[in-house]
Amino acid sequence: MGDEILSKALAKDYQQAILSERDRAMLDYAVKLTISPKEVGESDVLCLKDAGFEDAAVLDICQVTAYYNYVNRLADGLGVELETHWEEDLIMTEEEFKSRIIG
Repeated sequence: MGDEILSKALAKDYQQAILSERDRAMLDYAVKLTISPKEVGESDVLCLKDAGFEDAAVLDICQVTAYYNYVNRLADGLGVELETHWEEDLIMTEEEFKSRIIG
């Protein structure tokens, strides 16, 4: 799958994208940490390790996810708008995101 096609598939619904088990485990963890951080536990870390991630990589995944969540909450809290050059077909509302992940 080409980079552009993959990026669009990931932006629209990563669960429908063609991914390796390793990539899917990483994204499942990142989504869970984003949507329901209180529910993340040792079993989630073990899933990443079972998918082939070493301790340093697990830490990187957690830190990058946490950083992006932090920056997004800062932007939301300050009313920062998206830049106008973002392609509309790649942007998903919060409601769309939650409905695809949760519901």
